[in-house]
Amino acid sequence: MEPSTTHGLLPRQSQQSSTDIFLSLIADPFSSQIQSSAFLSALGVSVGLTVLITLAFSLLRPYNAITYAPKLRHADQKHAPPPIGKGITDWVVPVTKTREQHLVDKIGLDAVVFLRFTHMCRNMFAVLSIVGCAIVIPVNIKGGFAGGHGQSFDDVSAFMKLTPQYVAGNYFWAFVVCAYLFDIIICYFLWSNYRAILRLRRNYFQSAEYQKGLHARSLMVTNIPREYRTDEGVVRLIDEVRNVNEIPRAAIARNVKDLPDLIEEHEDAVLELEGYLAKYLKNPDKLPAKRPMCKPSKKDKSRSHNQKVDAIDYLTSRVKELETEIKEVRQSVDKRDAMPYGFASFDSIELAHSVAYVGRGRYPQGSKIILSPKPHDLIWKNLAMEPKTRKTRNIFLNGWMVIFSLIFIVPNALTSVFLSNLSHLGMVWPGFNKTLKAEPQFWAVVQGIAAPLVSALFYLGLPAMIRRMATHAGDLSKTSRERHVLAKVYGFFVFNNLIVFSIFSAVWAFFAAVIAAKKNNQDGFEAVKNQHVIHNLVVTLCSTTTYWLTFLLQRSWSAALDLSQAWTLAWGYFRRRFTSPTPRQLIELTAPPPFEFVDYYNSFLFYATVAICFATLQPLCLPIAGLYFALDSYMKKYMLMYIFITKYESGGKYWRTVFNRFLFATFLGNLVIAVVVGPQDGNVRWAMLAALAPLPFLLGAFKWYCKRSFDDSIDFYTRGEAADRDPDLASSDKKTRRSDRVAVKFGHPALYKPLIVPMVAEKSQHLLKEVYRGRLSADLDMDGNGGYGDIYMNPMSQKHPGKRDDEPDGPFQFVAESEMDFANFKDREDFREDHGGEGGLYSRPDTPDSWTLGHSKPGSRNQSGSRSSSVASAGREFTGGAGTTYPAGYHQTPSALREASPAPSYESDSRSMSRGPTLDRVETNGSGRGTLLRNAAPMPSSLVPGGGTRALDDTSYDQFRRGRQR
Repeated sequence: MEPSTTHGLLPRQSQQSSTDIFLSLIADPFSSQIQSSAFLSALGVSVGLTVLITLAFSLLRPYNAITYAPKLRHADQKHAPPPIGKGITDWVVPVTKTREQHLVDKIGLDAVVFLRFTHMCRNMFAVLSIVGCAIVIPVNIKGGFAGGHGQSFDDVSAFMKLTPQYVAGNYFWAFVVCAYLFDIIICYFLWSNYRAILRLRRNYFQSAEYQKGLHARSLMVTNIPREYRTDEGVVRLIDEVRNVNEIPRAAIARNVKDLPDLIEEHEDAVLELEGYLAKYLKNPDKLPAKRPMCKPSKKDKSRSHNQKVDAIDYLTSRVKELETEIKEVRQSVDKRDAMPYGFASFDSIELAHSVAYVGRGRYPQGSKIILSPKPHDLIWKNLAMEPKTRKTRNIFLNGWMVIFSLIFIVPNALTSVFLSNLSHLGMVWPGFNKTLKAEPQFWAVVQGIAAPLVSALFYLGLPAMIRRMATHAGDLSKTSRERHVLAKVYGFFVFNNLIVFSIFSAVWAFFAAVIAAKKNNQDGFEAVKNQHVIHNLVVTLCSTTTYWLTFLLQRSWSAALDLSQAWTLAWGYFRRRFTSPTPRQLIELTAPPPFEFVDYYNSFLFYATVAICFATLQPLCLPIAGLYFALDSYMKKYMLMYIFITKYESGGKYWRTVFNRFLFATFLGNLVIAVVVGPQDGNVRWAMLAALAPLPFLLGAFKWYCKRSFDDSIDFYTRGEAADRDPDLASSDKKTRRSDRVAVKFGHPALYKPLIVPMVAEKSQHLLKEVYRGRLSADLDMDGNGGYGDIYMNPMSQKHPGKRDDEPDGPFQFVAESEMDFANFKDREDFREDHGGEGGLYSRPDTPDSWTLGHSKPGSRNQSGSRSSSVASAGREFTGGAGTTYPAGYHQTPSALREASPAPSYESDSRSMSRGPTLDRVETNGSGRGTLLRNAAPMPSSLVPGGGTRALDDTSYDQFRRGRQR
């Protein structure tokens, strides 16, 4: 193959215009790149920065546990990572010695699956490096010398000698062999890890946490027709899928309408009020001359939105108004209609999973029955979405992604033209050209890191944007939304950062040829016909290999920078020093941050895709990628063990999304090899293309095999082969499960979520009487709650413990500076929800026996002596046992229910069903007499027109089921 470039596509004149230069550069952005200098500079920067940053981390780690080991400070004994010494290298030992089987309880299955994925990449690219470099490098060099080129092959740069640009003839058969070897190696590692994921999932099903979780034996039913929107209707739909002896406890959802929006507005108002107070009271000894002002909320219809008001007074009164409104709406929820979704819980996990397995692809009465996610994982506002609306929004989301990808072609092209080769920028910017010639070595270093860094910054906020749109599109759970976001972000990266970036110059050659032909009054069609499409594409891909080498090299020091938590340290210092953080923000700065699985998975997948695609074009990509994965696998292991938490645990469900993306990367690598070995020198090598043709079908067959062999066992505890449980069997845990409150535990969180209270630094407490012009002690209710039914205000004096505070300063919570630590607030729902508490990291497993909402009783103190929860009011705490008290406002007005009200609960251990006025069974007291549970808000019976109640007659569905069971 004759060596050529895309030079000369545009006619060169003695005095070229800036437009001509710009067009020629776009047509050939990489041809004049100083490849050796860029690569060596990137290599030196990568190695040097990685060593320096890792050393700095090792020195700082022992003295900053808040940043480098927050989980060691906050997690309970079960979830706490291994102790770590204060030596410089002491962190290496637990990272290298802790095995996978011990990590599941410590960091969760999602984190373990991620670490297994990183180890798979490390081992896979180690093998690929050996095979690829041993075959491709000798073939490219020998084939280049034997190519018979007009110019000496010795004059070609070292990096271009390693590419197939100068190879010709039968040497390309080596690439065909590599394609098969690469696919075999990749599929082997994917298959072996698929088996390991299956083993991890089966162990996860057997774990005590999963076995005790209510969601593990519950089903979620969506798209329920109106005539089935009762508790009884949910059971009917499940029976259409599979008729079992056990009758599940079912609960239809209630329409909370604007209650979630009110709570969100309340939280925004509280946070805004905290911000104004923190800024105004930053220096208690010298208050600002002017009080802060703000415009009323646009949702506040009682005030004009054009005139500013006193921010502190307005927001305090607004918080009170919203809370009163929330209280009223909660108490009237039972007057609303039932929703088209509900939940049903069995006594056994086996039955729930077998029903869900049989129900795949079956839609009784148009409904859909699936295993229920955890309650805190649900996206509640999407559960009632109509299927047609969800489908339309998904089409809109996909269309938006296509448009957004096309828009980003322009900045990608400009980055590839100018930042990848700064001499191009100098050609169109004379002033910069002088600086470039004066300091060539410095700018060579900048060139080696500028383009990859800018490319990464371009997409910093992309996952957040896609996440918002995926939520709008109708995802039912947060974990499924994250998997969909990962798939879309990966697709966006591959299209824009890899495909468009790499082949843009070859595509632009057509446009450049047409432009040149038009300027010379020639036929543009003839100019396009003269373009050697595939040849130009191969030349372009070979020219971009140096950029991708520098890109992969930069990942190593970026991983070390991530380990050092430099951004966290800098941001925390900046906020404390130069801003006015609220007590809540200072507390959150000390909490374990959530691990962004989407960002890290996408990064690893993208780097792997780049290395696989360029494995034959530049085999050095393989060992560089392998080195990166080897380093980052240990760094990420430390971060997951000691720093990050999993915000929403999916139980390892990311694997299938990752598996599919990896197969796509393998297919893309095969396509690149086909482009290289196929049409060259004006001829098509049909034999080589025919040899490569089976590879896509083999990848498809491999995916089908893995799906059939593993997926069902990964998704379901049982697959329908387990026999129904005898309803007369008694077991120790069955008695506990009888008291499940499905209607409450799977109730919308807006019905019971504690409202947050404004937090103020204690050092400013004495100024509140001057600053706050609203209600003081005279306005407080008799219970000391200040009218905040969901906010507990401790009336005890903070200065004199044990005595009542006779002069409280209003509805605020005061926090001493010494207590602004997450350790003092990790029991509070408003803090723990965003920092891993829902997964039981802080000794609150999601089990029926210990599932509480308030987490602590009013006025209780934690180990530090501070009040652990100021948001839980009396009566808000409840457990799964007898004597449960429901949150205020939840099913409190049974007499006002419409005929669409929930049907009664069902007794699963009895052959007969009762339709009484209570949600729970009759409790047996100490004397053996049955008594109704005290303080339990009843799940009401359906009402007959006119307001009376009626029992089911002999033709009811309950009677039918009783007869069938007999």
